Amino acid sequence: MAHLVLCEPTELYNILNQVTKLSRLIEPNYLCLLDVRPKREYDESHVITAHRVKKSGDRYLIPESVDLECVRYCVVYDSNTSSLKAKPKARDSAEKWEEEEEVEKEEEVKEEEEEEEKEEEEKEEGEKEEGEEEGAENIRQDLAFGDAVQCGRSLSHLTRHPVQILKGGYQRFSAMYHFLRTQKVIWMPQELDAFMPYPVEIVPGKIYMGDFKQACDPKVQKNLKIKAHVNVCMETGPFFEGDADRLLHIRIQDSPEANILPFLRHACHFLEIHLELGSVILVFSTQGISRSSAIVVAFLMHSREQTLKRSWDYVLKCQNNMCLSRNLVAQLSQWEKIVLGDIVTDISNPRY
Repeated sequence: MAHLVLCEPTELYNILNQVTKLSRLIEPNYLCLLDVRPKREYDESHVITAHRVKKSGDRYLIPESVDLECVRYCVVYDSNTSSLKAKPKARDSAEKWEEEEEVEKEEEVKEEEEEEEKEEEEKEEGEKEEGEEEGAENIRQDLAFGDAVQCGRSLSHLTRHPVQILKGGYQRFSAMYHFLRTQKVIWMPQELDAFMPYPVEIVPGKIYMGDFKQACDPKVQKNLKIKAHVNVCMETGPFFEGDADRLLHIRIQDSPEANILPFLRHACHFLEIHLELGSVILVFSTQGISRSSAIVVAFLMHSREQTLKRSWDYVLKCQNNMCLSRNLVAQLSQWEKIVLGDIVTDISNPRY
């Protein structure tokens, strides 16, 4: 039986934008994204490829086309659930109105009894306190899980991997990634084939990593609010050409002998400066899986003063088809020693 875990919006964004030669969304057993909001809200807009989950009584009806046992990622979301814990049930307006009436009556009774003897007053106050304690106990018992958590709990015995509950639900995700909203319900295979993934998100809202095609797409630049590029390939992109403040072009061939080590310090400083300025940066190479990955791994090692393995594992979670040659790994190992201060060396800034 699988368990439940919270899924950050950035994690779902990266799951939706994984790519091999084509988007991984075309794989039937890759992602099952379930929306447990009311039909009206689902019809207004939902996350791309999400299935609406219907409910019969207390039972959630999973779409028949989904085989949860074989699915790698099962993500469930409602409107705004942010915790796996139970919370007090929401009360409707009628209940609140009744409570206000009760409060007003109690105040009137209290005013009338102000002139009564002290013993009676103390007795009534004691009864009131006791009633408040009982009311507090009833509130503690009147708890419920969010809709997404309830649905996830009912699915957990059907999956091999943890069921992921989207933290903040649709409200938070759609606010961060409005361009991944849709009203489309049925996706044909050819439509998923044509789906253009976005660059993966490395540092939320700050650093993205992608390929040359994404770097040339105006829609990507606009939706992600890209303000600077680190180009790690021989080709020249159409954005920021001739603007050295916003474009760092590291011309390196995609070959086993590529020498990236002399460029790492400059690349890290370029990224640092733009992060301080509040810019969003896209790091890209031809395919977006090798040279750009090396730059991003090197930056994480530098900025967080952490090991190659830890930085590698982090980027691999964001881009699961990252691929580095032995030569690049060896150079990153050398960079690790420089970052962690095990050796002292002077890497001059080459000309770009």
